[in-house]
Amino acid sequence: MSDDVIVVGGGVIGLTTALTLAERGLRVRVWSRDPAEGTTSAVAGALWWPYRIEPAAEVGGWSLESLRVYEKLAADPGATGVRLVPGVHADTALAGLGDWAREVSGLRQLAGPDVPGPYRTGLAAVLPLIDMPVHLGWLRRRLEAAGGVVERRTVTGFAEAAGSAPVVVNCTGLGARELVPDAGLRPVRGQLVLVENPGVEEWFTAADAASSATTYFFPQPRRLILGGTAQEGDERLEPDPATAAAIVARCARIRPEIADARVLGHRVGLRPARAGGVRLDVEPLPSGGRLVHNYGHGGAGVTVAWGCARRAAELACG
Repeated sequence: MSDDVIVVGGGVIGLTTALTLAERGLRVRVWSRDPAEGTTSAVAGALWWPYRIEPAAEVGGWSLESLRVYEKLAADPGATGVRLVPGVHADTALAGLGDWAREVSGLRQLAGPDVPGPYRTGLAAVLPLIDMPVHLGWLRRRLEAAGGVVERRTVTGFAEAAGSAPVVVNCTGLGARELVPDAGLRPVRGQLVLVENPGVEEWFTAADAASSATTYFFPQPRRLILGGTAQEGDERLEPDPATAAAIVARCARIRPEIADARVLGHRVGLRPARAGGVRLDVEPLPSGGRLVHNYGHGGAGVTVAWGCARRAAELACG
């Protein structure tokens, strides 16, 4: 076998896992059905924050590991796509967060008058905001510099990968529903609107976990990303014009200048949510090798990518 590990899946989870393995000295090859820019990861907002992800007992640690990496990568935002940007999480209280929040420097409770929009409370924070097309390109270049290889390849079963390497890592996101198969996976549809930035420099979120409609905007280079939706079980990949109009209207209630911003485009992605949360474990392959699962990250794949990658690498090296 010419490789030590085959990583199946080329989104942020797959590339980060492959990079972690390659920088441990392993010969790694990524098989991805889609180019990085065609994955769900490329559509992400992407603000570091544990959002719509379980299990709670593990998420805090994975998130903090990733946060420390992003804080370092923010020293070179042009190359890595990672910036530290201030903003507000509306309708959020420190007391309602897990222990992990104590390790996030600068989190500050706000009273109603200091929170944009019709919200009574909120949190101020300076957090990593990631320009995903740039970051995915950086991950691939760093992986290749470490000796890793990325191939476009559609996989119909893990036995195919097991014929090329003794360790296979499953980072296929929603694709694991058919490949594993895992009936616990379900899509959570997210629709975004990209507009010219009318001068917004801080991010804003107001996400009700009980609602399919969320309100957020993220200032990225050359555009402002407006969101969003969290439509469980909806697999439509085409943007819905009425949904787009509602997104712009919700964001404009927070920043009125958004209403007149020129629309640059629309994006839709399917978050890979899973009953029971992230699957991060290992099982034997019939060939005698091992299959490591690293999927089901819901709406927080970017947030936990490095923490999960390090755990997956430990399982792979077993």
